Amino acid sequence: MKCYNKCLRIFDLRKVIEEKIVKEKIRVGIVGTGLMGSAHTKALRWNDIEVAGILGSSYEKSIQAAGELGIAKAYHSFEKLVNDDQIDVIHLTTPNHLHFPHAKSALLAGKHVVCEKPLAMTTEESKELMLLGREKNLVTAVNFNFRMSDMIQKALEIVRNGEIGKPFIIHGSYLQDWLLYPTDWNWRLDTNVGGQLRTVGDIGSHWLDLVSYVSGLRILEVFADFKTFYDKRYKLTETGKQQEINIDSEDYASILIHFENGVQGVLSISQLCAGHKNRLFFEINGSKSSIAWNAEQSDQLWLGYRDQENQILKNEQKKYLSSENKKQTSSDTFNELYRRIYSYLLAGDKRHKPDFPTFEDGHYGMLVSEAIEQSASEKVWKKVRIEELN
Repeated sequence: MKCYNKCLRIFDLRKVIEEKIVKEKIRVGIVGTGLMGSAHTKALRWNDIEVAGILGSSYEKSIQAAGELGIAKAYHSFEKLVNDDQIDVIHLTTPNHLHFPHAKSALLAGKHVVCEKPLAMTTEESKELMLLGREKNLVTAVNFNFRMSDMIQKALEIVRNGEIGKPFIIHGSYLQDWLLYPTDWNWRLDTNVGGQLRTVGDIGSHWLDLVSYVSGLRILEVFADFKTFYDKRYKLTETGKQQEINIDSEDYASILIHFENGVQGVLSISQLCAGHKNRLFFEINGSKSSIAWNAEQSDQLWLGYRDQENQILKNEQKKYLSSENKKQTSSDTFNELYRRIYSYLLAGDKRHKPDFPTFEDGHYGMLVSEAIEQSASEKVWKKVRIEELN
């Protein structure tokens, strides 16, 4: 019955969104034609949001993506997109170094903005975007989609209701293996494009956002240690030869964390861990019980007790599906994130706090990342400048 009622609510919300879009003609422009550009497009269409145009790194790529995704307009340049009066919202799915200039231009043009993480390359940039979004009274969002997992929402409910008691420890890891070999190459390895923080910025940012979201606790200070296992990697050139590239960003990070309320934690992050495709894992140990979640088993939530049997809660909405369809995918979390963003946008009532990650959350993530980078460099504890969020 709960599943039925929730499905009805989602259906009703989609009907409201569809009716308002027909009336108001909300149109979205996508920047970026890679995997994320396609993922954003599919999730927007699931929510009956019109994707009106797309921009790639070249006009040829814009045309190709528009054809493959069935999008009406392919743009020559970002200037053409941002100045198009028919576009109301811009989704940024580009490499990291373009997030700030594109988001700033979009906000100045009066467009709502949904941006991939990290929000910017520096905290000065992310702060400027946060304040500009407030000044322009526009909807801003960062794509921390893990928050939208059904079992994360259940974990949020359990922790906030005090069922685990007073939190003592928050610990975990985020492990992948797609950069295991020295011949693995991606633009994220280029610090001019991806930023100086590679592993922390790319995947650690998701973990740091998620545990703050579930626990309701901000990170106050950190002590970080980095290791680069491959100081050289090999990039395949257009001629088929391998170009040797010097690497100075981290392959591995271990981080000690002090949260609010005296809670302590530790995090390990790497993309060189064979066998782990996308293992975001966290555990919160409290005075009554413990709770844990693993993204590779996203339909389950572990509850640990001292005086009774441990439990595994399973996603009730998935229990009638076949085993291969039970695991919640990133597309599910994208769908839910955009449902929330566009429901909020179309409601038009900014007095209510958004129920999705905003540019404030993006700036918080940048402040934490800045402290982590400084700590690893200076080998000291570094405070997070959370006073900037007020």
